[in-house]
Amino acid sequence: MNELIDADAVARLRGHVASAAPGLDLARLAAVGGELGDLSLRERTDLVSAALLADLPADYPSTAAIVRRALADPGFAGWTMWPVGETVTTLALADAAYFDDGLALLAEITPRLTSEFAIRRMLEADLPRALPVVLAWTRHPNDHVRRLASEGTRAFLPWAIRVRSLLAAPDATLPILDALYRDESDYVRRSVANHLNDLARQNPELVVEVATRWSAEPDENTAWVVRHGLRTLVKKAHPGALGLLGFAPVSVEVGAPVLVSPTVTLPGELGFSFLLTNTGQTTERMAVDYVVHFMKSNGSQAEKVFKLTATTLAPGESVTLTKRHALRQMTTRVHYAGRHTLELQVNGARHTRTDFDVVL
Repeated sequence: MNELIDADAVARLRGHVASAAPGLDLARLAAVGGELGDLSLRERTDLVSAALLADLPADYPSTAAIVRRALADPGFAGWTMWPVGETVTTLALADAAYFDDGLALLAEITPRLTSEFAIRRMLEADLPRALPVVLAWTRHPNDHVRRLASEGTRAFLPWAIRVRSLLAAPDATLPILDALYRDESDYVRRSVANHLNDLARQNPELVVEVATRWSAEPDENTAWVVRHGLRTLVKKAHPGALGLLGFAPVSVEVGAPVLVSPTVTLPGELGFSFLLTNTGQTTERMAVDYVVHFMKSNGSQAEKVFKLTATTLAPGESVTLTKRHALRQMTTRVHYAGRHTLELQVNGARHTRTDFDVVL
């Protein structure tokens, strides 16, 4: 991931800037490609942005003009657009007179990669000023710009800084989501669903209320947006979310999971199957999840819920469900050797626990 911004990418960026501003001394940008070392992607972004700030004019209008000239070349694109966006943001925030044009330039940049990270400091600096501009983007003809309206304002956008003013007002972005949940682009709708799922971490009742309202005025894609936006609440067995999606409390018999092996050596897979039976008197829809209780470094366990499937069973009907869950070390999850636990969940209710061991 870190190599998305490497020495070659920085060299290409320098070439584009040189073409847009002939005669400009780009000494710092020329040197920075050799300084990336073991830096993370975020650290590389900050380093390249600092080099741009050192080489480009210190006033926003001059640098904005260079960036816009560079954008005339379709090849001015890729992951180095992230530091370009951060540079635009830094200069725009240095003088409030250029705040609105800074937002406009981020919208121009976003089709070349995304401005979802760079815009965060603009939102943090003046959310009341930024939000009307962002809301207007929901009517933009380019789906990348419309997506930026939703993605850039997510409460918990991965890799991005937290915007305290957004966290303090979780309903502030609802007009943006209302304008986009029926967007023609799947790219945009997916962002809306992820944004709604973010809001569920803060205000579950608000999210269920919004999803209910959208479900009352749907198009052919609304059901997917709602289902994806409520996925975390479903895993957490939120009654309102489960009810809206048609997953009522059910009478079931859940067989103990049969493990392919009681021991998983990393990297490896936890394979299991189990029998699910509808013991009730009516046909029922069932959201079937599984919970892995991971061993922590201190010897305790921490759980994570994973989606398995959704199924409909008639009274007395049974189905055998199977799953192979990959276990490997990741930057987002460090595994520890020892006793783990597998638990099954149906429409929010927990059933049957089975232990397994992880060996590193």
